Order: sequence, then structure tokens, then C-alpha cells
Amino acid sequence: MMSTRILIVEDEEALTLLLRYNLEAEGFVVDSAARGDEADLRMQEQTPDLVLLDWMLPGLSGIELCRRIRARRETERLPVIMLTARGEESDRIRGLGTGADDYIVKPFSVPELLARVRALLRRAKPAHVANLLVAGDIELDRLSHRIRREGREIHLGPTEFKLLEFLMQSPGRVFSREQLLDGVWGHDVYIDERTVDVHVGRLRKALNRARQSDPIRTVRGSGYSFDEMFAAAE
Repeated sequence: MMSTRILIVEDEEALTLLLRYNLEAEGFVVDSAARGDEADLRMQEQTPDLVLLDWMLPGLSGIELCRRIRARRETERLPVIMLTARGEESDRIRGLGTGADDYIVKPFSVPELLARVRALLRRAKPAHVANLLVAGDIELDRLSHRIRREGREIHLGPTEFKLLEFLMQSPGRVFSREQLLDGVWGHDVYIDERTVDVHVGRLRKALNRARQSDPIRTVRGSGYSFDEMFAAAE
């Protein structure tokens, strides 16, 4: 993935940290500002590739900042996703009418937000989003939802596909079952952590045929990771 720069404009520190953590795990370069006027100055110095913009901000509201973004030639086509606790239809219409490309109501699912970021970047700057994830002899195509291993097509259910995609985005990194539930199923879904084990088992069964090495590594007491060295072990 090319170095795609995302600016988070959000005054809630915990949410900024959550977004930064997940966006950087996807390979994005992340900058943040807690005030609307600060973000306005930051964008005049360096234009990001996408802005995640809170509605309610100190210094300058998200609505006013969005108006300024659209008024400048350098940023008139800059992708903007508005984040807000205001879920009324009239608020959504106002936010989109100001020039926001998308609108997400808090609290939201992080995987859904990441999917919307990728979709918006794909439309605005197709070269900035890697549609094909490759690790060892496994290829995952995000657009066609196809997976191949050594040229053989592998058929996965939607949950197993999302699980493999999530793990392949950060090879070598160990994810706890809780983090996988958050990243694949969403933090607002309440299911047992053992569900993760079931889906990892299904994923392994589909991926590993004819004594092929297992790319999914179980880290006892911690969770699972996609082993970036699995191909070298074959």
C-alpha cells in the first residue's frame, strides 16, 4: 500500500487513539488534530488523502471546516467522512449537504469504518488502496472476494474471508481473541470468544490441503497471528 495520509479531526482522545491504532494497522499514515481551527491550518500546510471529521469540535465546527475544505481549490475534492453522535435524518442531510462524502453515527463498528475509508479512497484515488493482499503462496483479492493458494481457488464463507483478510493485513502480529472479535465481527456484537476458535479451525481446514504449511499460528495464552515466515518453512 502506498503511503496514504489520513487526518483525524476529533477532540475525544480515546476515540482518536482507537482510530489511529486501527488505521495504522491497515498501513495508513495517520495525523490528528483535536481542534477544528488547528486542523484547518494543518491542511493548508499539507493536504491529506482523506479526513475523518467530527461534527462537534472546539475552535471551529466540523460543518464549518467541511465548508472551508470544499471552498478551496486544493481540497475541493478531498474525501471527507463525518463522524457524529447526531443521528437524525435532518443532521445527516445537513452534513452531506455541506460536502461530506460519507456520514457515520457514533458509536460505530470499526471494521465498517475501515471498509468505508477503503471504498472512498478507491473511488477518489484508486492507486492508494491495495486490492490484492499477497503473503507466501496465498493471494486475497478484496474486490472479487477470491482467494488462491498456489493457483488453487479456495472457497471461504464471509466470516472466514474477513478473518483471513484481517490477519493478512498485519502479518506476524499476534491478535487476542478479543481483538479479532472487535476487528472482524465489530465491537457492538456480543458473541463468545470461543467462536473465534471455531472460525480459525474452518479457515485452517480450507487453507491447508496436501500437507501445506499452516499460515495461521496459535500463540498459547495470547491468540492468533498470520505467520509471515510460513512460506519459508515449506
